[in-house]
Amino acid sequence: MSIKVGYLSLGCAKNQMDLELMLGRLAADEDFVIVDEDINADVMIVNTCAFIQSAKEESIESILDLDWLKKNRSLKGIIVTGCMAQRYFEEIKKDIPEVDAILGLGAEQDICETVRKVFDGQKLYRHDAPEALCIEGDRAVIGSEYSAYLRIAEGCDNRCSYCAIPSIRGKFRSRRIEDILAEAKDLYDMGVKELCLIAQDTSRYGLDLYGTYSLDRLLEALCTSPDFSFEWIRVLYCYPDKITDSLISVMKKYDSIVKYIDIPIQHISDRMLTAMNRHGSRADIEDAVKRLRAAMPDIVLRTTVMVGFPGERDSDFKELLDFVGQARFNHLGAFEYSREEGTEAYGLKGQVSAKTKAVRLDNIMNKQYTVVSDYLAEQVGKTVKVLCEGYDPVGGCFFGRSAAFAPEVDGRVYFTAAKKPKEGDFVNVRIQSTLDYDLVGVRV
Repeated sequence: MSIKVGYLSLGCAKNQMDLELMLGRLAADEDFVIVDEDINADVMIVNTCAFIQSAKEESIESILDLDWLKKNRSLKGIIVTGCMAQRYFEEIKKDIPEVDAILGLGAEQDICETVRKVFDGQKLYRHDAPEALCIEGDRAVIGSEYSAYLRIAEGCDNRCSYCAIPSIRGKFRSRRIEDILAEAKDLYDMGVKELCLIAQDTSRYGLDLYGTYSLDRLLEALCTSPDFSFEWIRVLYCYPDKITDSLISVMKKYDSIVKYIDIPIQHISDRMLTAMNRHGSRADIEDAVKRLRAAMPDIVLRTTVMVGFPGERDSDFKELLDFVGQARFNHLGAFEYSREEGTEAYGLKGQVSAKTKAVRLDNIMNKQYTVVSDYLAEQVGKTVKVLCEGYDPVGGCFFGRSAAFAPEVDGRVYFTAAKKPKEGDFVNVRIQSTLDYDLVGVRV
């Protein structure tokens, strides 16, 4: 009898990659069958996030919710993996007895043995250096069948003062181009049409292997391979100080590279950027934006900013708020600084009150709403190519994304269609109106 294994994926796309590799190992073993519903599972994997406090709380709540299934249904065990397992290994072991096994990142390759032992009623706790995390192998892709993430590197060497990622995921390490191309071919053969390149810092790709920033070289290889031809290749998580002229040139050269880039800046005040230990200055950020838009006037820019970092003065925040209005990023995410143990910023003086952080976050998002409203209004009347992602029975329409919207983090395009498309189809949609952060149109 096969052991039924369920899963819960929390956190970012990089964390999802780890889970897909674990599920790939399980799927290749005849002792296991992957199930989608937790109520049907014999063993549940909870792949946790621990980036900020709210993520830790969500992970813990999810574990405690699953304990009900152990007491009232057929669930025999809970395995905790992911960033929280790596960062808080001893704390989970001590304080959350509902957990039957813990695998730190460096031990996730032992998932098959762990599931077997938990199913048999045993406890198992394994922890290793994060660099031992295996980032190669067959994946059981979860979610979309036509849009997939492709990890090109793991870990981080940037050491931003607020961030625990380097201590959780270890040093930056790139994958070889030939290995990435092989995985891309597998995804293409599975029917994937949109490839999203991810890492903690994609713009750093290749520095450790090839001695120079090599994202441009990788993109060139992906676009010219005789083995596949993706409709869209999307670049996420580029740091502005590492956006080279060569990278911009390659992005401009190939139609399959969508004219979209995610460049998290976190702040614009040089004083705050220095305190955050961010690489680059306001001038570097402005220069990157200028060069990208000069080369590709229609490029869509996404960024992320942080409010309430220790020592952030009203003048620093005003500088950031003004810049959001001036730079006019097409998409922007904002979050409040979270005080994280083990980070350099944890002990800094000048911690900003919760009330002030909340007010500043509201002000940033209100400013951005005016920016994005203007941008979306400019799309009305245009016809755009949309990747259909499904049908909304409540709204009575289909939905999907244009090249201007990345999966999960940006808006959607809702549309009606006389000729019904299938999920994964590309269709042309004439935009008729806007709806908050979304677009509304009709298939033509």
